[in-house]
Amino acid sequence: MTTTLLLNDDSQNYDDNLEIFSLIWLDNNINVNENREKQAKLRCVINHLRTFEDEHECLEYIEKRQKEDRLVIIVSDQLGREMVPRIHQLRQVSSIYVYCKDKSSNEQWASEFSKVRLS
Repeated sequence: MTTTLLLNDDSQNYDDNLEIFSLIWLDNNINVNENREKQAKLRCVINHLRTFEDEHECLEYIEKRQKEDRLVIIVSDQLGREMVPRIHQLRQVSSIYVYCKDKSSNEQWASEFSKVRLS
């Protein structure tokens, strides 16, 4: 079985995803070298990775997905505080991973949302 990697290139059609899960990564610093290396590793595991720097664009993309879609969201703690309350109730959002430098400072607000995991 071969794996097709979908690169974050505007010329590709992201709606042609045939996998069960799609990975959405929202981060203001998505294009720094460290994050690009992580993206490459993630693409070895999942074919459909879509990255966003702009939270409004990301929210619009998530809301337009069909209810049958299953989205796994990765978000920074800074953006997570704003984004999680907006997307948590959406059926297509399967889980949300908030990565943070100080896990303890995010535990209180994150504990209110069952789909959220801190890392």
